[in-house]
Amino acid sequence: MSYQYEQFSRALYLLDRRLAISNAPNYNLVVCGGTALIATGLVHRVTKDVDVVALADDQGCLIDPAPLPPPLIQEALQVAEDLNLPEDWLNNGPSQGEGGLFRLGLPQGFIDRLEWTRFGDKLTVAFIGRRDQIFFKLYAAVDQFGSYHAADLQALKPTDTELLDAAAWTRTHDPSQGYLEGLMMFFREFGYEHLVERI
Repeated sequence: MSYQYEQFSRALYLLDRRLAISNAPNYNLVVCGGTALIATGLVHRVTKDVDVVALADDQGCLIDPAPLPPPLIQEALQVAEDLNLPEDWLNNGPSQGEGGLFRLGLPQGFIDRLEWTRFGDKLTVAFIGRRDQIFFKLYAAVDQFGSYHAADLQALKPTDTELLDAAAWTRTHDPSQGYLEGLMMFFREFGYEHLVERI
C-alpha cells in the first residue's frame, strides 16, 4: 500500500512526541527514497515507507543505521499501530547489512547536500539531495532493471555528467562484469545509449 507524504509527516511528528514521552534519546535520521523525493519537491508521487540510509549524531557525523536503535523501533511500532501504518513504515532497508549503501560508501559530498527538518525536540530528519537521489536511483534501477526507480531517475532529469558520475559510483559498489553489462543494458533501454561507450 502507498501513502501520501502528509501521512508520513504526521507519523514523524507523532514519533517525536512518543520519543519525548518515553524519555528516549534524540535521533537524527537521514532519509532517502520516495519520502525524500517528495519532501524536497523533486518528484510528486505516493510512497510506501520511510527509508533510513544513515543516522547522524548531534555534530552531524553519519552513523551506521544497522541495526536501528531499539527505542526508535519500539516507538515507531507504536506509531504504526496508532496510524494504521505497516510495522516497517520506518526501516533501514537501503543500508541493511554488509551490502547496504552506508557500509559500501555514500557519494562524495553527501552530507553537505542534506536538507534538515526538525519534527520536534527528539527527532530531526535529513532528506538526501538531488545528486544523491540520482546515484541511488540508478543503482536501484539497474539492480531491479527498471521499476519505479527508473521512473524516478527520469523524473530527476539527470545530465550526462551526473549519469556518468552515478554510473562510476555504482560500480564501486558492484565491480562485477555482470553489473557492468546490466548498467550498459539499462542505459540503452532507457534513452541513455549515447553514454554507453563512456561508462
